[in-house]
Amino acid sequence: MAVSGPAVRLLGEDFSPTDELAAFTAAHPEAGGIVSFLGQVRCEGGVQAVEALELKHYAAMTLPGMEALAATTAKRWALDGLLIVHRFGVMRPGDPIVLVAAAARHRRDAFAAADFAMDHLKSQSWFWKREKTAAGWRWIEPRADDHRDLARWL
Repeated sequence: MAVSGPAVRLLGEDFSPTDELAAFTAAHPEAGGIVSFLGQVRCEGGVQAVEALELKHYAAMTLPGMEALAATTAKRWALDGLLIVHRFGVMRPGDPIVLVAAAARHRRDAFAAADFAMDHLKSQSWFWKREKTAAGWRWIEPRADDHRDLARWL
């Protein structure tokens, strides 16, 4: 039932989640439900406070991989639209990292599609992530919970 193909963007600069979601919503007035997820750099305090987050990627794989994920997601659920926007580079606390939005005639398809896409982006993505704290830079690997979340869809 896909009314329009998925929109996938990989950005090296900041984006406005509010503007992205407003444009996506306006493009899908027939949708009965629009579900979105926004991932942002944590603003935790204390000794381990994140000062910066850096996402590196392999250009030849990242955007094609994101597009393949979007196509798989769009085939699996009855969607009117799908949006995936993902940043790379150095970000600061509060900066948006990823926005996934799914528009569908019925909410359950939108919820499931957004959840599926995020679980795959979190565990099987084409990004290498490291964060900077007062102690310096350290690489971050997907957590066991991330892999369990992904296993729900297999």
